[in-house]
Amino acid sequence: MNPSRLLLITLMMWTATVPMKAQVGELRNDLTVGVNGGYLLNRTSFDPTIKKVYKGGETFGVTIRYTCEKYFAAICAIQAEINYANMGWKEDIDPELSSDTYYRDMRYIQMPIFARLSWGRERKGFLFGLLIGPQIGYCFSETEHYSDPWVGSPRPNKVTQQYGKGVERRFEYGISGGLSFEIGTKKAGRFVLEGYYFYGLSDIFNNSKKDPFGRSANGAIIIKAGYLYDVIRTKGVVDKPRKRKRNKASILGQ
Repeated sequence: MNPSRLLLITLMMWTATVPMKAQVGELRNDLTVGVNGGYLLNRTSFDPTIKKVYKGGETFGVTIRYTCEKYFAAICAIQAEINYANMGWKEDIDPELSSDTYYRDMRYIQMPIFARLSWGRERKGFLFGLLIGPQIGYCFSETEHYSDPWVGSPRPNKVTQQYGKGVERRFEYGISGGLSFEIGTKKAGRFVLEGYYFYGLSDIFNNSKKDPFGRSANGAIIIKAGYLYDVIRTKGVVDKPRKRKRNKASILGQ
């Protein structure tokens, strides 16, 4: 089996086992839903190499989180998102060789599924979290942007087969992982900031020996803000009060 596929399957199995561990720690049954939006920087990796810079694009969608357990200090949850994302790449063409400019928008519907571990105050206050899990997506449209005039050559490594070549593998899969920062309030909901990296394990073009590219996979840095609201809360959960440090003067006065 391909090592990348084996790693993805392992991550999916590990993600799926998080709710099964709920009997070990303190049970939770929290359901949180909300919206998210932000910005991404994508750079598609090619073999043979195409010189590129990161291309920016918008992303937004909905978030659903199910919290199942508090294990010691770690709060365990599964978080799924359904997002629109404008991926693609922008080529770094030497202006001394050519006046051409080129970039491509590739529009995806993406669904990351994160195993989420967080630490902090559950109900009101700050939470720090780690996110990791598989991500799938589907490219439903694309647009090529050429400069006018367009020459098309020369290129340092003479790779020009990407021009006019449509996405051949629209289904995408890979791994995402990163950090989450969250502030919870008693009545106004939860405000979230997330940053993570998506590493594509699939290619956008066919990659057989007769095809021009052996690899053509997306890789993106994603920064998003979100607003979440607790639809279902486990009853009886109270954040433990913080221990106050007693200064020396108060201790001597006793």
